[in-house]
Amino acid sequence: MPEAWFAVPGALSTPTGGYIYARRLVAALADLGWHVEVVALPEGFPFPSPEEAQAACRRLAKLNASRPVLVDGLAFGALDSSFLAEARQRWVALVHHPLALEAGLSEVISERLRQTEKAALARARQVIVTSPSTGRCLISDYAVPQERVTVAQPGTDLGRRARGNPSVPRLLTVATLTPRKGHDVLIEALGRIAELSWDALWVGSKDRDPDNAAALVRAIRARGLSERIILTGNLDAATLADCYVQSDLFVLPSRHEGFGMAFAEALAHGLPVVGCAAGAVPETVPSDAGLLVPPDDVEALAAALASLLTDPARRLALAEAAWRHGRSLPRWDQTAAQVAAALTKALVS
Repeated sequence: MPEAWFAVPGALSTPTGGYIYARRLVAALADLGWHVEVVALPEGFPFPSPEEAQAACRRLAKLNASRPVLVDGLAFGALDSSFLAEARQRWVALVHHPLALEAGLSEVISERLRQTEKAALARARQVIVTSPSTGRCLISDYAVPQERVTVAQPGTDLGRRARGNPSVPRLLTVATLTPRKGHDVLIEALGRIAELSWDALWVGSKDRDPDNAAALVRAIRARGLSERIILTGNLDAATLADCYVQSDLFVLPSRHEGFGMAFAEALAHGLPVVGCAAGAVPETVPSDAGLLVPPDDVEALAAALASLLTDPARRLALAEAAWRHGRSLPRWDQTAAQVAAALTKALVS
């Protein structure tokens, strides 16, 4: 039985796209006959305290070097490259998107992360990315050789087809309340189409960035939208699936996405998508299934939403295309097979 380590910062149960990917990957690799042992690293990554960084290195250094060590990108890009170079382990990095592309960072911190991640990736035998766009970014901007890059897009489960909200068109947003996801832009856009009939449901953790979440709540209140934008926090999988089914549009104006699992989930439920042409989103959302606007463009976002809210026939056409495309998205067994191939290469490279 092939074996591997999988090092993840914090709790594997964390309800974000990256951790969902990790959980589903471990299960899918097991179905392929792999034994994957999860190694918990301190939760402070990608900004660990000195004590957390040292603890992570000690934990990783003890791992049996006969197995490849897959390390989630939140931690790998922040590890000391000299430790990675001197250790005997066979490193494989899993990169959802470069750490420096997280929104809200200062230029100094962003550049520091870019340099540390570039140095760390130079020590990886293989690099797994979740989209072609992230792969191209690592090859062009982080000097990762193309032959070391494997694209393993997240799998998507077949979903029940969305039937919409029978009374008022519902706009669904699924994302942790962090600056990169662009909720602030969405508030401004919704404020400009307040005269139209709609309500909005926002699903996602308020705890990852409490200051940002509080600022969003204040902005919603200031624009008189508190009765129309409902923040649910995290939901269990069954309840979230019901939210997709009971919605009419999926909207998420992310400033960057390494893949965007929520976009794929929306397509799998046959929901038209309104988002931004940022990162991997144009690769995930086909042009006939959604409308993509430039990041941070409030006017364009408001116009896109208004065009679909006032034109049910166009919305239906996008929904049909979304449903068709959702049937063709990769499944988790395909994702696991691609990751397994990269792990095997790491043993011989």
